[in-house]
Amino acid sequence: MTKNTFSDISLPDTRQLLTQPETVLVDVREKWEFEEFNEGGINIPLAEIRDKRTLVEPFQTIIVICTNGVRSKVAAMDYCRVPEWLDKTILHVKGGIIEAE
Repeated sequence: MTKNTFSDISLPDTRQLLTQPETVLVDVREKWEFEEFNEGGINIPLAEIRDKRTLVEPFQTIIVICTNGVRSKVAAMDYCRVPEWLDKTILHVKGGIIEAE
């Protein structure tokens, strides 16, 4: 069975890529963390990413972010397991939001 893989991306590169159509930023932190500070995009807490896949399905490039890169890596791996998403580009912000601080 073929499986998709994700690639690491830096926060500056993420900001650049978000100007492209069909690209979405998924912040997998908890709602209160997202409200406190975010890089934009949509907030889908890690525990809800499987239930809310339809929110990101229309996009070709999915960039996942969290505070330090741990939760977003789990989310990126999960998105890579979706058989219908083999043609999608899955990216993970290495170092997360704190990389920007």
